[in-house]
Order: sequence, then structure tokens, then C-alpha cells
Amino acid sequence: MTDRPRLAFAPAGSPALPLHLVRAEDAPAWLESQPEATRGWLAAQGWAGAAGDPVLLPAPDGGVAGAVMGLGDAAARARGRFAVARAAARLPAGVWALAGTLSPDDRDEAALGWLLAGYRFDRYRSAKAPAARLLAPAGCDAARLETIANAEALTRDLINTPAADMGPAELESAFRALGARYGATVTATVGDDLLAQNLPMIHAVGRASPRAPRLLDLRWGDAGPAVVLVGKGVCFDTGGLDLKSSANMLLMKKDMGGAATVMGLAQTIMESRLPVRLRLLVPAVENAVSGNAMRPRDILTSRKGLTVEVNNTDAEGRLILADALALACEEPADLLVSMATLTGAARVALGPDLAPYYTDHAPLAQALETAAAQVRDPVWRMPFWEPYESQIEPGIADLDNAPSGGMAGSITAALFLRRFVSGVPYAHFDIYGHQPADAPARPKGGVGQGARALFAALPALLGV
Repeated sequence: MTDRPRLAFAPAGSPALPLHLVRAEDAPAWLESQPEATRGWLAAQGWAGAAGDPVLLPAPDGGVAGAVMGLGDAAARARGRFAVARAAARLPAGVWALAGTLSPDDRDEAALGWLLAGYRFDRYRSAKAPAARLLAPAGCDAARLETIANAEALTRDLINTPAADMGPAELESAFRALGARYGATVTATVGDDLLAQNLPMIHAVGRASPRAPRLLDLRWGDAGPAVVLVGKGVCFDTGGLDLKSSANMLLMKKDMGGAATVMGLAQTIMESRLPVRLRLLVPAVENAVSGNAMRPRDILTSRKGLTVEVNNTDAEGRLILADALALACEEPADLLVSMATLTGAARVALGPDLAPYYTDHAPLAQALETAAAQVRDPVWRMPFWEPYESQIEPGIADLDNAPSGGMAGSITAALFLRRFVSGVPYAHFDIYGHQPADAPARPKGGVGQGARALFAALPALLGV
């Protein structure tokens, strides 16, 4: 993958036009403070502070004096995220500065949203970014917001790239480029070497494809708490012998969204020089169909020694994650996080916008929920529901990768993964990784979920 233009604020000190941000309840007072011509202009358009697109304000010479954008009432503001980002594509070219009274969190959301609105996936066709640029608002950490936005751009690029150009080898190339940028150590275990290194379930899932499966391993930092991120890297998922329908395959280029998201989070951590010892593990495979594909009712022996009955070859993500999680737990760590586009059940329960996560670690949950609300990266805690443990025990093997019955699919998948984790605070995210329709700061296509919340939670959780 080639380097993309950096998402960045306009140079400090650039002459800028004001974009007035006005809440509906403040609109009468704001209008009273404006010149009579401005009040008349806005009255003619029925503007009263409701949430909507920016309205240009005319200058006496016929030019543009600025713009005003209503933020709506409290209910409207609570329903939407990144509303100010709409202005980036709707204002004329030039440099703009936010004007209005915003809380620090609202200010940072507006500024980050503007940066994210500049993202375009232009690998296969030209796509112009918005011509309106933003001055970093006073008081915000501009470098931090730029770092977060560019990490999200990496995640989106990886997810949006079709599987023909983003197989296991190409994902490894992007992984190595990420490590090289920050002086990290990167290794890859490929093909039959997975068996030699006792990573049998990664091998079993990926062996049917001519694009060899692999485990990617990045290490960075030599001091501080140990943080391990594990991401599902199924570069394309046919379903294996339990073949998906054509309709259900259409989005399967995004089945490596967990890998893409943890790679973006790792970039944020390394770019920020966070004082941690970071390890990033990505099992990268293509779940394909051929004569040597794993079969329904095959029994696999995992790295941990637990046996797994394969009752659905389309429930492959938890198999590759299981070996990676077992490997991660062979060294002491202060935090272990897995991220995966794992189950359709999570989408049925929470839809595409809300990322469910599982953890038994109360401090982790508290830090994460606080951070998620602060940075507008919504997550929802789901239960490791102990009574469902029996559903993942098939009798003929230690574990079942796809319990029958069709209920609680996200929970049983999380319980399955937890069987391979020991001795470390752990959270599992069952993300979607895709924006189904254009939304402010989130164009249709690949999107990261949970990474900003996790990054914001690390200082409180780990003391860094």
C-alpha cells in the first residue's frame, strides 16, 4: 500500500473565516448579537439553530464573511455524532475556525470529525477531499487528534481494499511497513511452519487457500506495562465447505476488520510514544474451499491443547484467534484485547454502529466506558454468561466452535475465546468494521470501532 496524504489541520496562523456553532437554545441571544443585515439574512432562510448544514454569511462586499451552523437542541445533539463534520464538505475552499462555546470534549469531537471527514479511499479512482480546511481549535491537542485520525485512515484503507489486493501476504506487507515506521520488531510464521510452531488451528483454517496462512507478530517498546492486541485477519471468508451465499460473501473483504482496527490502534500507540511494551498479533488467513479444506465435524487440537469440534467451517475466526490468544498468554501481560468481525449475532443485537465488548475485569470496563463517552466511540458491555458455557461443550471434544440452536451467538463465541485466556485482564470486541451508509466523518465503507475508546482508556487503566 502506498502512503496516503496526511490528515492534518491548516497551518497555525493561517487567515481563517469563522464557523459559528450555535445550539438551538442559544440561537435567540446569538442572533441579537449579530448585525441587522445578518439577522435579516438568516430570518429569510428560517434559521433558528436547528441541527443542519452550515449557512454562509455574506460580507458587505459580496464575499463570504463566515458561516453559522445550528447544533440543534439537547435531544438532537445526543442523537448524533460528528455533526460539525458535515461542514467540511459543504463550506467553500479556504481555512475555517470554529467559533462558539464548546466543552473540551465537544471541541475535540468537532475537530477530529473534521479531520476524519477528509478521508477518501482513492486507490482505484480519484476522489477529491474537501477543500475547506480547519484551524486546530485553541486548547486542543492538535498532534494527538491528527495521530488518531491518521490511524483511523490506515484502518479504513485496509478494510476497504478488495481481497484480491489484500490477502495474507499483502496484509503482512502492511504489517511490516507499520513496524518499520516505528522501529518495531516484526516476525511472521507462514504456511507449514505454523504446524512446526504449534499454531495448528491457524493452519487448519488457512490451508485450503493457495495464499498461505500466517501469524504476524510485532513487538515495540522496552519499558512500561505490557499491552497485547490480537486482531482477526481473515482476508476473505467464503465460509469454507459450509459455503456462504453470494449475498453473504459481498462484504467478506472486511472480515479482517479486527486486524485492521488493532493495527490502527497500534499505530496510535507508537506514534504517541506511549510508554508501554506493545505486542500485536494478527493471524492472517483466507478461508477458502479446496480438497484439503477442514471439514464439518473435524476435530482440531489447539495450541493450548484443548480439542475443538468444527461444527461449522464458517465459524473460523474464533479458531485462529484461539491459537493467537493462547500464545499471547504464555508471557505475562497487563492487558490483552482481541478485536474481530466475529458474529452476525452481534449485529442483530446492537446494529452496525455500536461495538459490543466482553470483559470480567471491572477496572477495564469502567475505564473503557468513561473513555468511550468522552471520545464519542460508543461501546456496549455484554456478559460472559456462565450458564451458556455448556453450549460450547459438544461432548466428543472439549469445545464446539458453532453451538446449535442459533441463540446468543456473540456470547458463546466470546465464551469460546475466553477458554484460551488465562492470567491477564482481557477484553474481547465483536465489531462490525463497516459503515453501511454515509454519515458525518464516516463515509460508507470500512471503519474502526472501539480503538479510540481503548486508546483513551489506557492512561487510567495502566497509569501511563
